[in-house]
Amino acid sequence: MTFSLDITDSNTRAALASRAAAPQKASLVGLSRAEMAEALVAAGIVPERQARMRVQQLWHWLYVRGVSEFSQMFNISKDLRTALDQHFAIARPEIVEEQISADGTRKWLFRFPARGAGRPVEIETVYIPEEGRGTLCISSQVGCTLTCSFCHTGTQKLVRNLTAEEILAQLLTARDRLGDFPDRDTPAGAIVPADGRKVSNIVMMGMGEPLYNFEAVKQALLIASDGDGLALSKRRITLSTSGVVPEIFRTGEEIGVMLAISLHASNDDLRDLLVPINKKYPLKDLIDACRKYPGLSNARRITFEYVMLKDVNDSLEDAKALVHLLKGIPAKINLIPFNPWPGTNYQCSDWETIEKFADFINNAGYASPIRTPRGRDILAACGQLKSESERLKKSERLALEAMMIAGHGEA
Repeated sequence: MTFSLDITDSNTRAALASRAAAPQKASLVGLSRAEMAEALVAAGIVPERQARMRVQQLWHWLYVRGVSEFSQMFNISKDLRTALDQHFAIARPEIVEEQISADGTRKWLFRFPARGAGRPVEIETVYIPEEGRGTLCISSQVGCTLTCSFCHTGTQKLVRNLTAEEILAQLLTARDRLGDFPDRDTPAGAIVPADGRKVSNIVMMGMGEPLYNFEAVKQALLIASDGDGLALSKRRITLSTSGVVPEIFRTGEEIGVMLAISLHASNDDLRDLLVPINKKYPLKDLIDACRKYPGLSNARRITFEYVMLKDVNDSLEDAKALVHLLKGIPAKINLIPFNPWPGTNYQCSDWETIEKFADFINNAGYASPIRTPRGRDILAACGQLKSESERLKKSERLALEAMMIAGHGEA
């Protein structure tokens, strides 16, 4: 099942042109409480003595009720709602495409409006339903600088970092689409129980390197885990890094979420090829940073991600070296069957090879689940849907871009 935006439809063209022509308003989504209070007072619509109370109201509507229009904030006066709408935005991003796999995996291509002198950008978000949980894979950048040789996003140049608003918008929009916010008949004080959520976990494993966008990722995740709003447990939030060593300790100290390392090799020579950031931060430095991760324990293990590439990193010798490398670190090793994408030179390891690799690691005392391949029928490898979107006919792309950038002063 696939939803696609039809830009040839006259109503769609008119809506896009109207949106593009409208002046861009500052968003309240992604602001801390202090920043939100400051913005309300600076706009002259809330006196300083009321700012804290108004922020509490807005926080509830944005992150508990999940509204995307000020008109839906029913315990706020009509005049104040009008003033808020004149100065600020809380709208969701445009859904360019939504795909639903036969296995229930969902993938969205979101478009965010131009910022400053830039152009509109597109990013991907993936939802993976499993028994007892639902995981949302969130992007942190448009494109990536790391050029990991097996990763499709690595073929796309970095355009820019996402803002805290844009990171959170992925979670908010996914919950909208999944019916994961209270409906209008739910009492205003109710909070959806944790065990009733479709999005119970989030992972920063989408497009980009989260630790190269540390401040925005930090702000978004602190809001996502705020107990009076989205209220996701920090133990249900995992940040995955390819190994930006200087920011790893800060992640544990300042954000406090679970850590995953995109490892994929147990020696520097191979990791230099697969994950080129290893040339800057080699395995010795990376593993040392992992050993010092704040809160590390058997209850808060680090996940090491290891993509299984046929005849590249999947031998029993590789498994032995991996166990030796991680000795003494409370860890789980996620084995990921390679999800092929058009143009790659890599192949997925044979299933028998993956199982032997997993058995060796299990026998050495490490949990080594094999990730079930998901969403292959909807190009669910990171970056694929965005690339597919970029293959639209040139005339369609030019028409769409013209409508989206009209009114932003771009040629």
